Amino acid sequence: MNKKKWIPIGVSAALVTGVLLSGCSSGGQTEKEAAASPAGGAKAGEGTGAPVKIQMAMAASGLPAPEADDIKKTIDKKLNTDLQLTTIASGEDYKNQVRVRLSGGNYPDLFSVDFSDVKEFSDKGLLLDLTAYMDKELKPSKEFLTNLTPQILKKVTIGGKILAIPRVADVPFSTMWVRKDWLQKLNLQMPTTLDEFLTVAKAFTEQDPDGNGKKDTYGITGAKLDGFATIFGAYKVGQPGTFYEKDGKVTNAYFDPAMPEALKYIKSMFDAGVVDPEIMTNKGNVEVQKAFQGKAGFIFKGWTEIAKDEFVSQYKAINPNADWVQMAPLKGPGGAFDGTFDYDRPSRYWVIPKAIEKDKAKLQKVLELINYVSGKEGNTLVMYGLEGKHYNLKDGKVVPTDLMAKEGNYFNLYQITGRPNKEYLAIKFPNQAAATEFAIKTPRIPSFDSSVIPPTGFNKADADRFAEEEMIKFVTGKRPLAEYPDFLKTLETTFKYKLFVEEGTKQIKEQGFVK
Repeated sequence: MNKKKWIPIGVSAALVTGVLLSGCSSGGQTEKEAAASPAGGAKAGEGTGAPVKIQMAMAASGLPAPEADDIKKTIDKKLNTDLQLTTIASGEDYKNQVRVRLSGGNYPDLFSVDFSDVKEFSDKGLLLDLTAYMDKELKPSKEFLTNLTPQILKKVTIGGKILAIPRVADVPFSTMWVRKDWLQKLNLQMPTTLDEFLTVAKAFTEQDPDGNGKKDTYGITGAKLDGFATIFGAYKVGQPGTFYEKDGKVTNAYFDPAMPEALKYIKSMFDAGVVDPEIMTNKGNVEVQKAFQGKAGFIFKGWTEIAKDEFVSQYKAINPNADWVQMAPLKGPGGAFDGTFDYDRPSRYWVIPKAIEKDKAKLQKVLELINYVSGKEGNTLVMYGLEGKHYNLKDGKVVPTDLMAKEGNYFNLYQITGRPNKEYLAIKFPNQAAATEFAIKTPRIPSFDSSVIPPTGFNKADADRFAEEEMIKFVTGKRPLAEYPDFLKTLETTFKYKLFVEEGTKQIKEQGFVK
C-alpha cells in the first residue's frame, strides 16, 4: 500500500484513568490451542527479514514512549514487527483523523471505530470482510472471543458479513448500595421488596440515622433516572430508551406497558420526600460524595466507585462506622432485576482496511498479532506485563508487583480482543473480589442496544433529550402520568421515534437475537 506518514494531533500524555473490564467468565485457549500457530500455520515471528511495520490507531491516552513500552517491545520481538500504536485522547479528533486518512487512501492497518462507523465504512467498500478468515486464519481469536462472550460475533455482523474484530464485552459493575450501619442503628432489615424499600427510605429520611440531631439525610441519591435501575427492574421494565426482549418480542422501554407503573412508584418516592432533591442535576460524581458524606442511605453505583480501597478510606475518614454494602435487586410485579445490561456489547470494534489485501505479508502479520494477544502467552502479556517485572508467578498464579500498578494502566490498549475478566479482576482487585462477583451475578434484563444503529433522518440526541425531560417531569409531578400516551405520540411523530424503534427491531432480528 502507498502509505503516507500520519502525524497525530491531540495526543495526551496523561495516564488512562479508567480500566475497561471485559468478559464475564474465565476462559481462553487451552494449552494445546495456545501452542498452535498464531495465524494459519506459521510460528509467531518465524522467518527472516526486516520487521513488518503495523500501524494501529485508537481513541485513547496514556501510551508511553516506544522505548518505555514493554508491551510493544515484547510483541515486536516475538512477531518480528514494528508495531506503531497511535493514540489520540479526544474522540472527536480521532474520528476526524480517521476520516481524513480514509479519504486520502492512507489507511492504518488496524484501527478502532464506533459500531455506526463499521456500517458506514463497510457500505463504502473500505473494510476487509473477515467472515472467511474466522474459521481458519483467525480461528484462535474466534475461539477466545466466543469462549468469553458467546454471541459477540453477532454484534459485528452486518448483512451476513463479519466486519470487525470485537473486544470482549464488559461485565456489570453497578448494584444498589445501602448503609448497613444505618439499618442496624434504626433496627431495620435489608429491604427485599418495593414496599420495604420505601419504608426504609422513609426511615433514612426521617429518623436521623447519622445521629446529628438534624433532618439532613435522604433515602436515596444518584444521577438522574439511572439511580432507579432496580425500580425499573422490579417491574421488568428496561431503563428508559433501552431495547430488550419481552414476551418473545423486541421491546423499547418507553413503549413497555409496565413503564407507567414503574414511573408511578418512583413518583411515590418523590412525593414521600425520600429522594435527594438534586438527583436529576447531580454531575461529576457529586452523588457519590454526598453518599460518602452521609447525605443518603441508598445509591446505585459501580463497585469501582464505592468498593476500591481508596474510596473505602474516603468514607471511613468521614465516619469510621460507615458500612456501604451491596443489596440484591428488589422484588416487584415483574421479578427482581438491577435494570438492563447489554451482555454482548463489544467494548471496542477493530477493523482492517480492505486495501491491506494487496499486501499479503502485512495482512498475515496483522492476523498473527490479533491471534497472539488472544492466546495464552500474548494475552497474559497484555493483561499483566512482564513476568519478573510487573508480576511474579507463585504456585502458577500471577502475583502483581508494585510496578504493575505504577506502569500497567496502558496495557489494556493492546488487548485487541480483550481478556478473561473474572481471572483479571481476581488478580488486579483482590480486596474487591466479593463486590465484583456480586455485581457480575446480580440478575439484569439483557438489552440489545449495541445492535442498533440509528436510521438516516432520526436525530437520537434530540429525541433522547426530549424523552428524558418528560420522564423527569412524570416522576417529579410536573406532568401527570395520565398524559403518558400523549408523550409517546409526540415521541413517535415529532421526534420520529417510531422510525427508530422499527429500524432497531429490524437490526436486532437480523443479528439473530430475537426471531
